Amino acid sequence: MPKKPSKSPAGKGPRTPAGKPARVAAKRPTAAVKAPAKAAPDLSQERLVRALETIATHLAAQGKPAVVPESFERADAYVWHPDGRLAAVPRVSRVELFLLKGVDRMRDILMENTERFAGGLPANNALLWGARGMGKSSLVKAAHASINADRKAADRLKLIEIHREDIESLPALMEKLRDADFRFIVFIDDLSFDGNDASYKSLKAVLEGGIEGRPENVILYATSNRRHLLAREMIENERSTAINPGEAVEEKVSLSDRFGLWLGFHRCSQDEYLAMVRGYCSHFGIKVDDEALEREALEWSTTRGSRSGRVAWQFVQELAGRLGVKLTAK
Repeated sequence: MPKKPSKSPAGKGPRTPAGKPARVAAKRPTAAVKAPAKAAPDLSQERLVRALETIATHLAAQGKPAVVPESFERADAYVWHPDGRLAAVPRVSRVELFLLKGVDRMRDILMENTERFAGGLPANNALLWGARGMGKSSLVKAAHASINADRKAADRLKLIEIHREDIESLPALMEKLRDADFRFIVFIDDLSFDGNDASYKSLKAVLEGGIEGRPENVILYATSNRRHLLAREMIENERSTAINPGEAVEEKVSLSDRFGLWLGFHRCSQDEYLAMVRGYCSHFGIKVDDEALEREALEWSTTRGSRSGRVAWQFVQELAGRLGVKLTAK
């Protein structure tokens, strides 16, 4: 009796290979479809970001105002703003040069230096340092006005004040003034540096450093209560913490060395203080008995703990207000 042919592995073979590939093939398309679905949003997002950045760049470029040369004919004094704007000052707050008492030598030196600069001759940057309230900034503004008193409009000096906190924008100001037709005094009032303030490096570069250097039509005048523009404790701290104390101190002290002209202002004597008071009273027409004026002026300075041009002016304002006198020149 013939045996029924048994199912051999070979018989299973055709079915197994046929079934498995079918199942694998069914799964693969699913995986192939899912992969692009995950990657597509990332690619679209990247393209969108690039497109937005491109649009923003074009809009920013179109929004920039055209660079127009500054016109310096509208005023003799300006205040510099770090956004590149020069604000005209129609009327400068100042006192007349002859009213500044007790600073005769410094006045003569600064006036001579300023006159040379205004005439197109070589002149030095100036640092006016010393006792507070002794007329350092007043002397700069008075010298500027005195030089311009007899000059034609086209030959007048321009005074530009830059605030201490805007020192880092000084190179941008120099670039703006370099090709101008006028000559400029750039004025920095109450200049000093503390702690880790590194903005003094911008000032150093403008004074003497850099391949361009200071423009020939610009001079810098600065006032400070410190001769080296740094606090004493700051210098001592540099000596105690630096690897090479001498080099660390020299780097910062060298800033004041870049001013070719140093003018020291010291506390005034009692006679100089009284001369300031009398000068103001005479100029503004304040009539007071001299003995009473002297007594009250000395009492005022005693309550303030100092004698200076600022204290004298404050006393005159108090006296004028009490007597009902307006501070307008007679």
